[in-house]
Amino acid sequence: MTDKVNDELIIGRVLQGDREAFAALVDKYKSGLYILLLGMGASHQDAQDLAQETFINAYRKLSGHNSQSSFAAWLYTIAVNRFRDVKRRKTFSVASNLPKAQIDGTPTPEEMYMRKESELELHKLLSRLPGRYRIVLLLHYTNDLSYEEISAVTGMSMHQVKNRLYRARQKLRKLWLQPKEASHEKSALHELR
Repeated sequence: MTDKVNDELIIGRVLQGDREAFAALVDKYKSGLYILLLGMGASHQDAQDLAQETFINAYRKLSGHNSQSSFAAWLYTIAVNRFRDVKRRKTFSVASNLPKAQIDGTPTPEEMYMRKESELELHKLLSRLPGRYRIVLLLHYTNDLSYEEISAVTGMSMHQVKNRLYRARQKLRKLWLQPKEASHEKSALHELR
């Protein structure tokens, strides 16, 4: 059973009066929603609050969800719009509690340390990207949305989504390599002396 079909079955149950069924959708999407909001610049507390508000709004407006479109894209659209509304009214504190990566298997302590360092570095670099690039990266890689779904969430055309995702990858790659190139240059200069 595909995710979309499964989501629609759950939505049908909720609309028929089974309020408890909505918990399955919350469980399924709460991590992705939280990570998206953190990545957009919300603090840990703001991301939790906005995720909760998003689920409340989604529950209230569930009858207005178009069954032809993805529930995930619809939910993330609500979250992004709510984030933008709140951001206009107040400034968010910088996210300090970044989510921990899910680790498969049993890595050595050294591997765990290196993964954590890389994850922290990536989140720092993501926070340096403009929001228009950060959101497409997060929606595509963290929340596994298709180009069509990202287009629905952001209101951009498919061409714009692909273009913005390409540019976001390029900017992120450039940021990732900058410190490494600088440290290589410094060590090369040090060796020459």
